[in-house]
Amino acid sequence: MTGKIPYGGDYNPEQWPRDVWDEDHRLFTRAGIDTLTVGVFSWSLTQPAEETYDFTVLDRVLDRAAAEGRQVCLATGTAALPPWLAKKYPEVNRTDFEGRRHRYGQRHNFCPSSPAYRRLSTAMAGRLAERYADHPALLAWHINNEYGGACYCERCADAFRDWLRDRYATLDALNDAWWTTFWSHRYTDWAEIEPPSALTEHWRGPDHTAFQGITLDYFRCTTDALLGCFLAEKEAIRRYDPETPVTTNFMGMFRPLDYHRWAPHLDFASWDSYPPLDAPPTWPALAHDLMRGLKDGAPFWLMEQTPSTTASRDVNPLRRPGELRLATFQAIAHGADAALYFQMRASRGACEKYHGAVIGHAGRDDTRVFGEVADLGKELGLLGDATLGARTPARTALLFDWDSWWALEISDGPSRLVKYQEVVHTYYRAAREAGADVDVVPQTADLTAYDVVLAPVLHMVKGDLAGRLEAVAARGGSVLTTFLSGRVDAHDRAFLTDVPGPLAPLMGVRVDECDARQSEIAQSIPELGSEARLVFEIVQPRGAEPVATYGGDFYAGTPAVTRNAWGDGEAWYVATALDQPGVDQVIRRILTRHDLLGPYADHPAVETATRVAPDGTRILFVLNHATEAAHLTAPATVTDLLTGKRAEKGAPLALDPLGVAVLRLLS
Repeated sequence: MTGKIPYGGDYNPEQWPRDVWDEDHRLFTRAGIDTLTVGVFSWSLTQPAEETYDFTVLDRVLDRAAAEGRQVCLATGTAALPPWLAKKYPEVNRTDFEGRRHRYGQRHNFCPSSPAYRRLSTAMAGRLAERYADHPALLAWHINNEYGGACYCERCADAFRDWLRDRYATLDALNDAWWTTFWSHRYTDWAEIEPPSALTEHWRGPDHTAFQGITLDYFRCTTDALLGCFLAEKEAIRRYDPETPVTTNFMGMFRPLDYHRWAPHLDFASWDSYPPLDAPPTWPALAHDLMRGLKDGAPFWLMEQTPSTTASRDVNPLRRPGELRLATFQAIAHGADAALYFQMRASRGACEKYHGAVIGHAGRDDTRVFGEVADLGKELGLLGDATLGARTPARTALLFDWDSWWALEISDGPSRLVKYQEVVHTYYRAAREAGADVDVVPQTADLTAYDVVLAPVLHMVKGDLAGRLEAVAARGGSVLTTFLSGRVDAHDRAFLTDVPGPLAPLMGVRVDECDARQSEIAQSIPELGSEARLVFEIVQPRGAEPVATYGGDFYAGTPAVTRNAWGDGEAWYVATALDQPGVDQVIRRILTRHDLLGPYADHPAVETATRVAPDGTRILFVLNHATEAAHLTAPATVTDLLTGKRAEKGAPLALDPLGVAVLRLLS
């Protein structure tokens, strides 16, 4: 699509007079900006009334971009309703979890079941495609923006019932799946079914439900409802533009929507990276790898990141010198083929006026932030197309499953203190800090390419997964799962067999009891010199050998970690929430067996990631997340694509604090 990594971001020139546009493009040239995302929130501008379309401003924006040699990711603008639409068609306003019909305001404010919204949003997408499909600046289509939010109105209730009919066909099948003999809930008519909300099955918020099966299905239905809105707009675009790639921007590890259900319908994945304030570098790395895994390892776009600071949190720290560069190259290292910002010029008013921007309110080009953006633009120019289309040759897979996430966190037991993301990240972090490249994949992924498969808190086991994991071990691979795995089927019904359900034969263990405690109560694991918290499953080996045991309580001396031989391989079961050092030891033992420790495994602050270009060139990214210099040696004969310097294998390789090296491997 391009000759280099697209570089730029969200641009809202409709907020500014034309003389500011002139200055913007001058500054874009200075910063190496070549790609602009436009029209993200322009619906009220381009359609000021139902029968009126006005493309004057968008025409000028795209024509100016083309004249300046820039390309455009054109959004359909349908994530925020224009006021006239909500006034004329009140049905488009959402009904919230508490049963309140909202009035007009904010964004992401539409009911996905609203006929008026569907008709008008698809009409807008079609009009845009008809007008701009052949425009020389058009690079990609950006539908809506950061989809999210559930509605509980009567239209959504009817849509839920229709969705259930399609899924279950009969009420007998639905009643069995939801286990409705409990609490006299057996349904005899589809019309009796209500969406699970604060007015029906829930108390103390969305995660406390009397019937997990109902709530789980509503999560799935909401995912499909919003996906339906996306697909309707994509279809409208395709009537006029059969070729230009179409995407929408995801939000990484975003619990409300199962992105695996969306992935087949995107031409490429893209996402907005705003990691938590105290997150270690492996947190955004996990999200990057999740986005790459959505399209079977194909590159993704970093659609948004801040050049300096966010504005949506109570406290919004500034990115320190060097952090922007490091974060951008981390995204590229993990598969990004574009690096874009929110936002290009700071808004003068409303809730994002203090959000970081490439160009601040004063419009200066001598600020530190602008200088860092410009310097990075030059480096991406030096990189050229070297990484475009490059893939990651990972031999380690981590299973990430939205159904397990949902089912675990809406369960009334054993512990609501266990958080799916946190446990998954603990295992991912251990593998990444040991230097392993990791593919983050769904339960349905083909596992034949992997030597190691990590499946922490795989609460729900679906389809033939258990057999495919057994096949990984049988051919010599290593499989790991943990506490609270293999507990329920696809309907969130407990397996009527020994825990961990379908995974029990492979793991070689049986779990009859599970102790859950408050987070301040720790249990020692002597063999690992570590501690565990929250959940302590009491394991009875059924062929597995103990690797580590509990140090206290009535289950002292019983296994906390086991290993089971299976064919030519092995299966590991971790029965408790080990601390990070404990997980690190287990994961490094597994990776060592397969010779998967990275060249800098003894430097946990030094991140490595490998990409293989379409021509077979191997590129190793080396990222120093420490505030001190890293003194390393070259892992092979290499050339640094950013400096042009060559180093022989074993030669000194120094990285500045927060430094980056992009190494073409020559031997």
